Amino acid sequence: MRKNMVEEPNANGYKIIAVDDEMGIVDSLSIFLKRSGYNFTGVTDPLEAIERVRNEHFDMMILDFIMSPIHGDEVVEEIRKFNKDLYILLLTGHKDLAPPLETIRRLDIQGYCEKSDKFDQLLLLIESGMKSIEQMNEIRRINQELSDTYEKLEKAYLESIQTLRYTVEAKDPYTRGHSDRVSEYSVLIGEKLGLSEDELKTLRIGGLFHDIGKIGIPDSILLKQSKLTDDEYSEIKNHPSIGAHILCNAEVFKEIIPIVKHHHERYDGRGYPGQLKGEDIPYLARIAAVADAFDAMTSKRTYRDSLPIDIVRDEIEKNLGTQFDPNIGKIFLEIIDNDYAKIEEIKEKFPA
Repeated sequence: MRKNMVEEPNANGYKIIAVDDEMGIVDSLSIFLKRSGYNFTGVTDPLEAIERVRNEHFDMMILDFIMSPIHGDEVVEEIRKFNKDLYILLLTGHKDLAPPLETIRRLDIQGYCEKSDKFDQLLLLIESGMKSIEQMNEIRRINQELSDTYEKLEKAYLESIQTLRYTVEAKDPYTRGHSDRVSEYSVLIGEKLGLSEDELKTLRIGGLFHDIGKIGIPDSILLKQSKLTDDEYSEIKNHPSIGAHILCNAEVFKEIIPIVKHHHERYDGRGYPGQLKGEDIPYLARIAAVADAFDAMTSKRTYRDSLPIDIVRDEIEKNLGTQFDPNIGKIFLEIIDNDYAKIEEIKEKFPA
């Protein structure tokens, strides 16, 4: 006995796979659907059908419910583990033998009908299904085009802001390498905290651009070798707000603006620019604040050398709950104590 039947592709290009353990049904569907212009594959073994769908593209499946060795709902259960898009119509020998409505919804079975010698109702369901497939394909095409366009715009924005970042680095020797290290330290903390990939991406980009606002600080202040006056220090404290303003008109940067604007807030509310306190400070900004302070202490400045790691560690520990979020600070202390090699790798990759 023939186990399955495969017809040659037809004009409309839609591929339908029919699964029924009665060869007569498969033969009848083959003739009917071929005359209707569909590319048809008929299979009598439901296990084989699962593998065919796994390895080939089909637009629609017409599936018998009562089969051996597994029923139609079990076939769909397996297919939905790797294919969420296949449009599925279920055939039943009698409406009383159909699976529960809850099962049909859960498995995203788009329709079902009773078997009949005439296929008029089935053809209507198939034609309706193909219209839905056309619409979904068009939506996917449009979404892909929008995604491609968005990625191009995102790339252009990133390149523009990178140019600004490099301009800041060119006029401020301290900033050179600092933003890269803050970015990497922030991601290191985020990974230890178990953050999602999207959150880690935001941390990475936010760290890179957290000091972008320094482009608006006069060189006479930014490059001053001696101690800053109170007025000059107040001017420096404007750079988070300037950075947020630079980025605010680009939708692509909305996720990193809280990091840029609030990485100098303190957990006790005595930071700037918003004097935000505790949990009111955006979470990712609290992470960047620890990374930023660590790099500031371990970097050479015009008025002092880099601080030894044991002093830096003590300083972070001493300021848990005042300058730093205590939980985030403790996580970074664990990294210093147990994974310091990773910090050294970042320092070597992005030297001052």
